[in-house]
Amino acid sequence: MDLLVNSGLFIIFLLVLVLPFRVKQVEHNLEVFLFACGVVALTIAGFMPLPGETTGWSTTIIEEALLAPLKITTVFNIPVGIVQIVLLVGLLLYWFHHKMEAAIASMIGRFSLNAIVFFLIVVLGLISSIISAILAAIILVEIVNALPVVQKAKVEIAVVACFSIGLGAGLTPLGEPLTTIVISKLSGTPYHAGFMFLFDRLAIYIVPAIVALGFIGVFLFSRSHVGDTKLECIVERESVRDIVIRAGKVYLFIMALIFLGEGFKPLILEYIINIPSAGLYWVNIVSAVLDNATLAAAEIGPALTLTQILSALMGLLIAGGMLIPGNIPNIIAAGKLGITSREWAEVGIPLGLVLMAVFFVLLFIPGWLGLA
Repeated sequence: MDLLVNSGLFIIFLLVLVLPFRVKQVEHNLEVFLFACGVVALTIAGFMPLPGETTGWSTTIIEEALLAPLKITTVFNIPVGIVQIVLLVGLLLYWFHHKMEAAIASMIGRFSLNAIVFFLIVVLGLISSIISAILAAIILVEIVNALPVVQKAKVEIAVVACFSIGLGAGLTPLGEPLTTIVISKLSGTPYHAGFMFLFDRLAIYIVPAIVALGFIGVFLFSRSHVGDTKLECIVERESVRDIVIRAGKVYLFIMALIFLGEGFKPLILEYIINIPSAGLYWVNIVSAVLDNATLAAAEIGPALTLTQILSALMGLLIAGGMLIPGNIPNIIAAGKLGITSREWAEVGIPLGLVLMAVFFVLLFIPGWLGLA
């Protein structure tokens, strides 16, 4: 039975990884597809009970899936949900879109597009750990959507900026659910993790990476932006119906990620968490399609060494930018800017693999050479 369950879950994982790039209907209805896969995965997982763990359907999982999109983060220490933020910001832009358009046009008139792209990527990445990755992503997409540039340039800016936001959000427990879970699990002996625990240990890696992403974003933008003078700064005024539908899609997307994370729990607990830290770093590429908070909850614990914790976290934070389901900012950006799975992957996968390779060298090679 265990073999059948694991085989079934592995097949679902492959479908989640492949079909959005191969089937147009899946690509255009990604939220529904992932939700269906999550439901099937959770059902299959129920046939494989694990000692001390709840697998399959339960009232706890259903309650979490229904409520998590409404209370998923904090902004300035106030509990808020991503759906409410998406809905509220959408309505504010509906009512004040002319003022938003004028503000962005004024910014474009004062600064070069290269400077705007650089500071957008760097500043939002650095402040995402304070204002939350969700709010940073919403600010990002509204500005990028209004920029007078071609769609290819908007895709590249959004993908690079979401990498930056995802990394920056890893510096404090305010940034995203993953960091909240990690601090909670490490709050006792021996780490006694507090608010600055992650910042003190990860900032030396993450802050330079965010600055580097700013330069990468400018390079990609300069290469793809053709300088079409006919393009204008326009803040799109969506209908209230479109705003509500987008918020509903985000809600469904988050439910899907929760079901997928719980559904794949047997694979995570039986195989992934038993991998040595260097291997775990690379295996955490699966966070490109799975909820990284679920992976963090399974992998991170006080029994791990600091090196194991940091390597697992960096793998999760980097890989989360590679594909649309990997992170909440990706979901927001792709939905608002109309970025397809293929368009995201064309930028996100190469960039993610390069970042993974660079940080692998920084995290592991010095120790192997006896330099750390």
